[in-house]
Amino acid sequence: MGSLLLQKGVLVWICLFSLRFICGCSEVERVSNGTASQGTVFIDGKIAIGRIDRHFICATLDWWPPEKCDYGTCAWDHASFLNLDLNNIIFLNAIKAFSPLKIRLGGTLQDKVIYQTEDHKQPCVSFVKNTSEMFGFTPGCLPLSRWDELNAFFNKSGASIIFGLNALYGRSVHPDGLSVGAWDPSNAESLIRYTVKKGYVIHGWELGNELSGSGVGTRVAADQYASDTTALYKIVQDAYKNVEPKPLVLAPGGFFDEGWFRELVNKAGTSFDVATHHIYNLGPGRDEHLLEKILNPSYLDGEADTFSKLQNVLKTSGSSVVAWVGEAGGAYNSGRNHVTNAFAFSFWYLDQLGMSAAYDTKTYCRQTLIGGNYGLLNTTTFVPNPDYYSALLWHRLMGRNVLSTSFSGTKKIRAYAHCAKQSQGITILFINLDGNTTIHARVDFNGTILHRRKHRHHYHRKSSIKLPKISKIASNTREEYHLTAKDGDLQSQTMLLNGNSLTVDSSGNIPTLDPMFVNSTEPITIAPFSIVFVHIPYVLLPACS
Repeated sequence: MGSLLLQKGVLVWICLFSLRFICGCSEVERVSNGTASQGTVFIDGKIAIGRIDRHFICATLDWWPPEKCDYGTCAWDHASFLNLDLNNIIFLNAIKAFSPLKIRLGGTLQDKVIYQTEDHKQPCVSFVKNTSEMFGFTPGCLPLSRWDELNAFFNKSGASIIFGLNALYGRSVHPDGLSVGAWDPSNAESLIRYTVKKGYVIHGWELGNELSGSGVGTRVAADQYASDTTALYKIVQDAYKNVEPKPLVLAPGGFFDEGWFRELVNKAGTSFDVATHHIYNLGPGRDEHLLEKILNPSYLDGEADTFSKLQNVLKTSGSSVVAWVGEAGGAYNSGRNHVTNAFAFSFWYLDQLGMSAAYDTKTYCRQTLIGGNYGLLNTTTFVPNPDYYSALLWHRLMGRNVLSTSFSGTKKIRAYAHCAKQSQGITILFINLDGNTTIHARVDFNGTILHRRKHRHHYHRKSSIKLPKISKIASNTREEYHLTAKDGDLQSQTMLLNGNSLTVDSSGNIPTLDPMFVNSTEPITIAPFSIVFVHIPYVLLPACS
């Protein structure tokens, strides 16, 4: 009898679930502060369309000295990993919160860096501003003492490090901008062997910065780059012959050029593990229309072409090379204050994370962790900017398996879904680019719930489809994380989670990111200009098993 009652209870729950979440409609209702509309997120739970790294979120640290200025503004202060305050408690806690956070050390000046060696006789000099030099600075040096300090900090914080090597070492730059000659790996090899001897753990060694295709400042031909990448691979294999796992070899750390990347992948063969590319699709930081671009779904869709083409290059190459976004700041030349470090930028950033994952990108490195006007942390106070919390929520909620997801109802809603991370169920990310419309979203697992179709002959044909499994231990609630801007100001640098400001405490601790619990029969409400993560633990899909 008890078993019969339980079965009836499950059937009632399924009926309620089906009725509440079957399909959206176009009906629009008026609300006090604008309009409200209904829509449906469709999720295909049969198979995953992509699989990201377990630790997908990555952020960068750059070389730029305080003298780096753009459009009359100097936004770097002491954010270079050469002069960064490694004793700042907020900085330490911000990294530890990810456990681990991937950090890519690199940037424009990395191809002008000399690494101090144990037998180095010359003074280890700093970068000096010189407008006649490529990239505006003279060559600089990484002292071994600073490398020791950095690695001690990375070990303490639990960071996972990718280091960008100087790929111009030994080459000459021709007047037409082409760098010719083979890469001289001797200085890089010295740093790598010192790192191994000291027992420092490096997740990956990356060759060069923005030298692919037409390059930035200068360029290297793809066939030469393939040869140089092979040389790096051999050095890493030899230096780490008694170490497992061995670090990844990454290249080229530049802007995607389909023909150039295809030649690199085909000619380098098995000599590298990751193809890294950079994204600054919003244009220069001085652009006064950045906010308009961020809120334009058609503009955001434009980057899908890059992800798609790189995915195709790797698939058709027959190699095991995978794709990473190695650096992405959205707006180049240090970003734009109160845009790329404000709440509004989470629309762009989270959309990038969702889109890239859907094209099987394994890791996404944000420019920057700190520095410029696009840091996850404030350059001078180290206090997290809104995108930091967006990244942390993604890291904690979005699992490895990516689900095919679409939204019907308005183009202003961006929706992405993954199997949940370290828990049952799925997590859906909603981004509402509309400042006037509240969306009431329902979920349809693409034909996995009972539905009826009405036809012209005035009868209903039932189509019985297998229901998603219902978790035996799950309750009838889901977890929601609603992100909004303080006072509704998209250019605010304070983010609200479920109406509460996210701030570090007096001891520099990162706040807990607690959800609100919502009855499963209620539609998901997405306020104007808001972002919502929804963890639904009670649906178990084949793609997540």
